Amino acid sequence: MLVLVINSGSSSLKFQVRDVASHSILTEGLIEKIGMGNGGEGDGEIEGPRDHAEALEQVDAAIHEVLGDRKLDAVGHRVVHGGERFGEPVLIDNEITRAIERLNPLAPLHNPANVLGIRAIARKWPDMPQVAVFDTAFHRTLPEQAWRYAVPDSLYTNHGIRRYGFHGTSHEYVTHQAAALLDLPVEEFDGVIAHLGNGASVTALRGGKSVDTSMGFTPLEGLVMGTRSGDLDPSILVFLGRTGWSTEDIDSLLNRESGLRGLAGNNDMRSVVEASEAGDSRAATALAVASYRLAKYIGGYHVAVGGAKALVFTAGIGENSHQFRTLVGEKLGALGIELDAGLNSERSKEARVISTAASLIPVLVVPTDEERAIAEATAAVVNSSGRSLT
Repeated sequence: MLVLVINSGSSSLKFQVRDVASHSILTEGLIEKIGMGNGGEGDGEIEGPRDHAEALEQVDAAIHEVLGDRKLDAVGHRVVHGGERFGEPVLIDNEITRAIERLNPLAPLHNPANVLGIRAIARKWPDMPQVAVFDTAFHRTLPEQAWRYAVPDSLYTNHGIRRYGFHGTSHEYVTHQAAALLDLPVEEFDGVIAHLGNGASVTALRGGKSVDTSMGFTPLEGLVMGTRSGDLDPSILVFLGRTGWSTEDIDSLLNRESGLRGLAGNNDMRSVVEASEAGDSRAATALAVASYRLAKYIGGYHVAVGGAKALVFTAGIGENSHQFRTLVGEKLGALGIELDAGLNSERSKEARVISTAASLIPVLVVPTDEERAIAEATAAVVNSSGRSLT
């Protein structure tokens, strides 16, 4: 089955075509600056379109160059927020699209763009099966003690204010890969997974299921990220509001101007590491804050899972920044964690162990592949639906 995987942003559209049977990537690309003028990069010469419908025409052209007369069988969409309704991937119809759209207030930076992508596909290929794969679905196993905030119940019942968690597709995929690397049935995997990219989250897993996670009602809570603050005293927001900051000002501050950017002036981890190694004190402070925050979460989640059998790093920073992994590992001596300097510094695209034989908890680096997970989930939903393929 050939599956087109779509990850729509408000001004971008990332795509990948996968042959699910062979696990191969046939083509991929990224269209940027949608509605903002020209700009883009990928396998072809792609320039910024006026809207998502025009972006899809460029995707179609890029795909046709590679596939020729071969036809797509289905489209899988990464949808960030599924709320409490969606606990697994679903075949999309008009009612499902409207249900996703009703969740826009819970993910205003993400779900509206996801809906734009879904509707653009529906207009261009009305008979094409589409499947929504939700970032939040994997975290539906959180116990109430983990997902509930200590606020009046009316905020939950009337507004859905609770912990949802994100990066679920990545966390689920990496859970299975890590369990296989350790030769454990996934049902016996108790561990901590750190998905570290420009957006970052850490998840506690017991029996292969999510029991706690750092992102909450939105993807803002938790770790220090590229431009997001992560955890902070909520009274800071009240204070800023009373001094004249608007909700838009506060939103921009926390989501776009904080994190590594706020601390070091740059949200790219590679640049921050290089600056720190060159003696930049702001960059060094940023790394210290970010690694300390993550180490605290790892320690807490070690308790939450009843003793982790593994600590796993994944995503762009987790897979590639041995310097940041070192900073985190140095803070976890109380757990008996010990990284092997040589193994940790090796560059590899393979899942691997980077801790010493003496480490009480094995530390793994496991590359994530959200697109593969979305493609496989899409194929499974379409096949189980009995729907005929285009």
